[in-house]
Amino acid sequence: MGDMTKPTTREGYRPEHVEQVRATCLYVATFLGDLRDDLVVIGGLVPSLIIDQGDLPEGADTHVGTMDLDVGLTVALLDGGRYRELTERLRYAGFEPDTNLAGNLTRQRWRLRDLPALTMDFLIPPSREGDRGGRIRHIEADFAALIAPGLSLAFRDRVQVHLDGRTIRGERAARQLWVCGPGAYVVLKALAFDLRGENKDAYDLFYVLRNYGRGPLDVATALRPLLGAPEADEAVAILQRDFIELDGIGARRVAAFLSGGIDEAIQADVVAFVGELLEYLGNLGG
Repeated sequence: MGDMTKPTTREGYRPEHVEQVRATCLYVATFLGDLRDDLVVIGGLVPSLIIDQGDLPEGADTHVGTMDLDVGLTVALLDGGRYRELTERLRYAGFEPDTNLAGNLTRQRWRLRDLPALTMDFLIPPSREGDRGGRIRHIEADFAALIAPGLSLAFRDRVQVHLDGRTIRGERAARQLWVCGPGAYVVLKALAFDLRGENKDAYDLFYVLRNYGRGPLDVATALRPLLGAPEADEAVAILQRDFIELDGIGARRVAAFLSGGIDEAIQADVVAFVGELLEYLGNLGG
């Protein structure tokens, strides 16, 4: 069911659950091949998809995973009415709108009928006057999407990932899908952290910054072309405000997620990696 509270520490995440979310992602991909270019995977599954979990930098742990699957949609998919094809196929695949604890439909979140703990959230970029992050765009009677500022950047900085394994139904399958790239991911996570201040968002941001490619240099290379977009510039300002002091809210909440409390070594790592990113952003290209 919906309305799950996101765990505040790493202990709340189980490896088997992220494998189930990954298998659900592969399952969904088998039904949406021709809609692929209008969809991008975002959220907590991204780090394990764009960072090889079997070839991590020295001292790095595997990503803790996620509780659900987040899928970004293009506005064109909605404006063209093609979302109806999306919802029809999801129903055929065994999905239905989720319900919250009060029993009301949460139309932006869908679940598998026989596996209700596995949920998929839909998000769209702002496209109308008054669209604000965190609000729901109602599209039709049983379909909606969460408004996510900066989501359009995930369609500019995206990585094609090959998923090969078993679907949540136990089928063998292999598919290509678009996944949010590291630059856009840092932007989205910074904006999410500003919106709701969750430990997990700070951790996800830091994890990608620390472990993607060559670290801050490669993230900066992906993020730099996005600068000038208001959401990207806002994200950089959030990093400068919340993540560059040892006792700043960003560093402290990464430490809280990983250790359950204050950990100056972790906080120093956060400050160092974010500081390096900001330095590269200032120096790349001139």
